[in-house]
Amino acid sequence: MADRGKRLIAFALYPGVTPLDVVGPLTVLRDLRIGTPYRTVVVAERLEALPTDTNLHVTPARTFAEVQAPFAVFVPGGGTNTIEAMADRALVTYVRRAAASATIAGSTGNGALVLAAAGLLDGRRAAIHWAYANLLRERGAVPVADRWVDDGRFLTAAGGTAGIDAMLQLTARLRSVSAARLAQLWMEYDPQPPFGRPEAIEASGELGAHLRARPALSASREGLDDVTH
Repeated sequence: MADRGKRLIAFALYPGVTPLDVVGPLTVLRDLRIGTPYRTVVVAERLEALPTDTNLHVTPARTFAEVQAPFAVFVPGGGTNTIEAMADRALVTYVRRAAASATIAGSTGNGALVLAAAGLLDGRRAAIHWAYANLLRERGAVPVADRWVDDGRFLTAAGGTAGIDAMLQLTARLRSVSAARLAQLWMEYDPQPPFGRPEAIEASGELGAHLRARPALSASREGLDDVTH
C-alpha cells in the first residue's frame, strides 16, 4: 500500500451512494495509471460493505485515516441519501481536511451538497442535479445549469454521465487531450461532449502511439480493482 511518488485521487463513499457516480469516473480515470503517478482509490470511514441506492454494495479499498492528503478528493452523489450524508461528521470532516491540501476537490450528481456542508463552496459556482439546486443554494453555493463546472480547483458535475464527461476533462488536464480521447475510445463512450464522436478520431500522432502501446484490458477489469461491487 505504499504511496510514495503517487498522486491519489480519492472518492469518498457513504451509505446510499449512487454506483454510477463512482464507477463512471473510475472507468475514465483508469487510463491515468499508464505512465503517470495518478492512482484512484475509494475510501470510507471503515472497511466494510456499504449499501448503495441500488441492490449493489460497494466496499472501499482504504479508510479515511489511511488517505489523509490525496492529490484530489471527489464526493459522488447518492440521491436523497446525500442529504443525510451532509450530517455525517466523519465524512464531512474528511472531505474538509482532504480538500485543504488537495489540488482538486469535486463531486458528481448531488455530491456537491457534501462539499457545501464542509464549507468549501461558499460563493462558488457549482454543478448539481437540478432537484437539489435550491438546497445547495441554501448552503451558500451558486448552482448553475451547466453539466459540469471546472474552475481549476473545484470540478463539479450534475449527474452520472456528466461526471464521466468531467473526468474526461480532468484526464485532458492531467495528461493530454489525446489521453482523454483514448479513454473515451476504450470505454466506447459515444456522446459528443467533450471530445467528439470516437469514429471521428484518427489514430495518429500521440493518440496513435497510445493505442499501439496500451495493453489489452484484462478480465479483472483493470482500473476498477479499488472498489468491490
